[in-house]
Amino acid sequence: MKNKKSLGQNWLKDRPTLEAIADLACDLPEESLDKEIGLCVEIGPGLGTLTSSLLRRFSEVIAVEVDKELASNLPKSFPGKNLKVINADFLKYDLEEVKEPYVVAGNIPYYITTPIIEKLLTAENRPEKIVLLVQKEVADKICPIESKLNNSSLSLFVDNYAETHLGPIVTKDNFTPPPKVDSRVIILTPRRSPISDKITLDFIHKSFGNPRKKLSANLAAFTNHSKSKIEDILEDLGFNVNARPADLSLQDYIMLAKTIK
Repeated sequence: MKNKKSLGQNWLKDRPTLEAIADLACDLPEESLDKEIGLCVEIGPGLGTLTSSLLRRFSEVIAVEVDKELASNLPKSFPGKNLKVINADFLKYDLEEVKEPYVVAGNIPYYITTPIIEKLLTAENRPEKIVLLVQKEVADKICPIESKLNNSSLSLFVDNYAETHLGPIVTKDNFTPPPKVDSRVIILTPRRSPISDKITLDFIHKSFGNPRKKLSANLAAFTNHSKSKIEDILEDLGFNVNARPADLSLQDYIMLAKTIK
């Protein structure tokens, strides 16, 4: 079966990596060990290469596949297995239909990585764990401490909702057809409750209006304070007045948002 470029389909063919992703998905965080979690929601199963590994570890798999032909063919590959295939765009799939604790796994299209992560982390019934294979650059951006990068609006958003870790790098030659860039596994463990609220997240998002500018200039663009006043506030809080948006942590922004109202 040919892949459909419009759907961003690049199928992972490396069996050890598929097994590693499935192993990570069923390795539950300590706070979830009191729950019986036998359900995995898979995003974009495609030909079912990851599905087969998940079915060996979970008592049930719900596979959400946007491609009608792939969704129709997938159950035929796993007769007798507890596999439910949903032919839908995952971004439109109602997670409230999942009525028990679950984890999420998937090799997801690069172009919708951020919306998928946002959907999962802000759902009312958040998964216990999320293991995704994404573009390496995005994975590194989500977890800047491990990748030794600066913060970003995305990394701070994710940090608000989940603990993050980087998994193995998967080079492009392990896919059919090969994408233009390498991939990496990202492991997210949703927090019991977010660290801060949506108002603060909106403040952070606006603070990154122009990431290359000084933070004081960005803040002056959407607050009622002048650039000089904001520099005074930054100095009073112990921040560098020449700081860029990426220089502050989530806790720094929480403190700053409370001061600049």
